Amino acid sequence: MSVMNSAKSVDLERLSGPTVSVVRIVVAFLFICHGLQGFGFFGGIDTQGGSVSFGEWPGWWGSVIEVGGGALVLLGLLTRPAALLCSGAMAYAYFTVHQPMGLLPLQNMGEQAALFAWIFLLIAVLGPGPYSLSALLRRGD
Repeated sequence: MSVMNSAKSVDLERLSGPTVSVVRIVVAFLFICHGLQGFGFFGGIDTQGGSVSFGEWPGWWGSVIEVGGGALVLLGLLTRPAALLCSGAMAYAYFTVHQPMGLLPLQNMGEQAALFAWIFLLIAVLGPGPYSLSALLRRGD
């Protein structure tokens, strides 16, 4: 498939891999920032800058998954399993925290959780793209 641009043809297939890598990096960075809030960074999880108590279920463990899994996805290392774990964590958060407050994400403030769940599922299926540590390690063989 191609698109005409100023009399030049740009091959969209050629852009798909780099685009997947860039989306993976940006989404993972945002996810890590979200996880760090659980540890009191970026204003914390409440208006007083609070953090989740050590070992508390599910908040502390969710933050660990968000930071650790997000870091693996960001680096492009073990991307598929890490992205699947991140997707599942956000699906769990949506259905246990947000969905009981209302049927739709706009009603229950679950847009972020729903988007993260679906985007990480997409990353788990598509893989890390060409700009990743796993691709770099493969080239070294």
